Amino acid sequence: YPMIVRDFNSVVGEELLSQSNELFNAMPDAIVACVGGGSNAMGIFYPFININETRLIGVEAGGKGVETGEHAAPLNDGSPGVLHGALSYLMQDDSGQVKATKSVSAGLDYPGVGPEHSWLKDSGRAEYVAVSDDEALKAFHEVSEFEGIIPALETAHAFAYLDTLMNDFDSNSNVVVNVSGRGDKDINTVAEIDGIKSIDGTEAEGWLISVGGTPKEMMSRSPEFTYCLLYTSDAADDTPCVDLGG
Repeated sequence: YPMIVRDFNSVVGEELLSQSNELFNAMPDAIVACVGGGSNAMGIFYPFININETRLIGVEAGGKGVETGEHAAPLNDGSPGVLHGALSYLMQDDSGQVKATKSVSAGLDYPGVGPEHSWLKDSGRAEYVAVSDDEALKAFHEVSEFEGIIPALETAHAFAYLDTLMNDFDSNSNVVVNVSGRGDKDINTVAEIDGIKSIDGTEAEGWLISVGGTPKEMMSRSPEFTYCLLYTSDAADDTPCVDLGG
């Protein structure tokens, strides 16, 4: 099963190999991807395993902080164990029982990880770090506002690590983030965390979040807000969008 998942997902990594040569005539200096079970990361890492000039960096869910034990980061704070038929790093107690996990991201809220990631960690070929819920949420907002892309909360963990990672690079470096998912599925989660009581096109707590209507219609309903995340099925260009205003 891990091989099937890796091989199917490696289409993304193969595309990156080709696009890197085409766009900047070199291999990436680093590839960053979120890691829960690790399928998206394994797919983009795999074609680069023997390309040592490219750093491979997996970002786990640090939850409330790795030091608190309330996280989902077995590669950072786990030990070898068996789960779902595979020997890999696992969050477990002294008796080998699986421990509870904690993450704002449902897709990363998992106590184990694919066995090939464990091999990459032990061999030193890949690096694995963790970022907290708060750091991921901050990245979610920043990428939405500044780039016009609503990332999945899983992907937001990878973006969050850039604040630290870019200290190792300069403006001439090529760092690739695997945008593994879209964040419209997480809008309700983020709204609840931010204290928004209503998601019906009305203004709340300085935000306007809509699940219907065109950007123009939504902007006209509430002209004063910090910024507006719009995921609509009937937007002017028939595509999901982020509209920034106020």
